[in-house]
Amino acid sequence: MRIGLYGGTFNPPHLGHLAAARTAASALGLDRLVFVPAGVPPHKVLPAGSPTETQRMEMTAILADQMLKPDLTWVWDVEMHRPGKSYTADTLRQAAQLWPGAELWLLMGTDMFLSLQHWHEPEVILSLAGVCAFGRTHADTERLFAPQREFLHRTYGAKVATIAIPDLMLVDVSSTQLREMLGQGGGREYLPPAVYGYILREKLYETCADLSRLTVEELRYVSYSMVKAKRLAHIRGVEDEAARLALRWGGDALEMRRAAILHDCTKYRTKQEHLEICARYGIQLDSLERSAEKLLHAKSGAALAKYVFGQSETVFQAILYHTTGRGNMTLAEKLLYLADYIEPTREFPEVAEMRRLAYEDLDRAVLMGVQLSIQEMLERNRMVHPNTLEAEQTLQKGLRL
Repeated sequence: MRIGLYGGTFNPPHLGHLAAARTAASALGLDRLVFVPAGVPPHKVLPAGSPTETQRMEMTAILADQMLKPDLTWVWDVEMHRPGKSYTADTLRQAAQLWPGAELWLLMGTDMFLSLQHWHEPEVILSLAGVCAFGRTHADTERLFAPQREFLHRTYGAKVATIAIPDLMLVDVSSTQLREMLGQGGGREYLPPAVYGYILREKLYETCADLSRLTVEELRYVSYSMVKAKRLAHIRGVEDEAARLALRWGGDALEMRRAAILHDCTKYRTKQEHLEICARYGIQLDSLERSAEKLLHAKSGAALAKYVFGQSETVFQAILYHTTGRGNMTLAEKLLYLADYIEPTREFPEVAEMRRLAYEDLDRAVLMGVQLSIQEMLERNRMVHPNTLEAEQTLQKGLRL
């Protein structure tokens, strides 16, 4: 097994880190890429007001998730739990024990590579792991790295790989500069949207966003920070579909965007977390909802949309019923329910017909979705929620009139 360890303060993790991780993983053929946020970095002092260790871990986990390779990436908190300074030599000793026989590679940028001989126990580091250093262009990489590569090989018998990552040129910003930009309302172009959303949500780096008054763009970032990266294509699809449907049927496209952006914001919460959110904000749950996590995320998500993110009653109700529907659905409820069903990433035999109907006969399209849901639940020997049955009845009655 070939394992790459990518350490740093990740304060904050940005697109340069992501570009380097992707390129190194491919160039080295890594079986696992381990992000290692530093606890107490030996070569620098974390500036005042820095995020907590937990917050840096959570941001790094969001960054790792953006690679969309859960079998490859892992975030290791080993340095957070080790007292004293976070020496790389100690981390590599623990890595060698954790993965006996693995081929270890230490990933680092230009400055770290050029000063490696001055680190704590460089001989231990270079005996336990190869070093993969990355720069911006092949020419600069060879010009800067060749003398150091030869020195480390000659002095320590080091195994060194150097790679160029052209995308780093697009993220030519230091962490210090980025923190300053964030405090002044900028810097988001250097960050994965989900990381930026986390920073807004946690009010890090002197950002002062009022979560109840976010713009649509800010709301999008915050929502993305609350879900897995694999869910983002679906959320984006629902947002765009809901807006198109609103324009077709006379709804409020901006309001539907807000509802769609937040409709799955609690999708990855635990059952206990769903229940706690609903209890905190007085969301009533029936026995079926309490036992079904698929239903719970609509309730807890609606609660956060209204009471944390300040969304309208229309958005609240649309999210609240987007999984079950209900009798006498409002226009916004129908639009979100349908957009969730037919957005572009959805694939099932009836989807083409349902997409056609969505722009020709809204109620028939919603009824089709409701009946497909009922059929699926019955085939899986699961109880159909009463709201779904009522939705079917009222839609059928309306179409007969």
